[in-house]
Amino acid sequence: MKLSFPLQEGTFLERPNRFAAWVEVNGFPAMVHVPNSGRMRELLQRSNRVLLTPKAGPGRKTGYDMSLVDLGQTLVSTDARIPPALVEEAFAEGHLDQFSRYTWARREVTFSHSRLDMVMGNGGLCYLEMKSVTLVEDDVGLFPDAPTSRGVRHMNALALAVGKGHRAAVIFVVQREDAHAFSPNDRADPLFGSALREAQAAGAEIYAYRCRVSPEEIVLAEPLPVNIPDRP
Repeated sequence: MKLSFPLQEGTFLERPNRFAAWVEVNGFPAMVHVPNSGRMRELLQRSNRVLLTPKAGPGRKTGYDMSLVDLGQTLVSTDARIPPALVEEAFAEGHLDQFSRYTWARREVTFSHSRLDMVMGNGGLCYLEMKSVTLVEDDVGLFPDAPTSRGVRHMNALALAVGKGHRAAVIFVVQREDAHAFSPNDRADPLFGSALREAQAAGAEIYAYRCRVSPEEIVLAEPLPVNIPDRP
């Protein structure tokens, strides 16, 4: 997935609320949109270099979206809207062997009062939900980094989809290159961990991928081992 180029450099200052941050741009503070409701405390540290996508249009309160955070050894995508697009792009290019039987995909579908990211079809339906992972500890991508009742609802919907005779899967997209495995972050949200395990027990599939991230593009790269320990 190509990014707008060139991105604008800035220096992170503070985050007054979930969807906004103050960033120093060209020597002056500017309010930017943060397209991610996660806490991202390990990323949004004062003085960290960030890369911004210029945005303009009627109704916008900010002139930029925060796109990447530079941790020195790796770039991290902070845009939680990107994973569904990455999966759709990989599917269209034939890179997801586990879904190769399907001939079409449609984004943003409603199932059981939940809005899921995608459905694929061809002689049957497969419902998918994609989750953006930005937290990595000891080489392991972790989700979530804060309690997510919405994520719990999504896992419940996937379990129900399997119960209705459909295929269902969740794909955890680690938007950085330094992860070598994935696990649920039970410490941050044990309820999500329980819902994920229940969905898996019902027959929902669990996948994880890391991404190659550069200022020019983000690409869904290698699959990661998924480690789900016994219930904490």
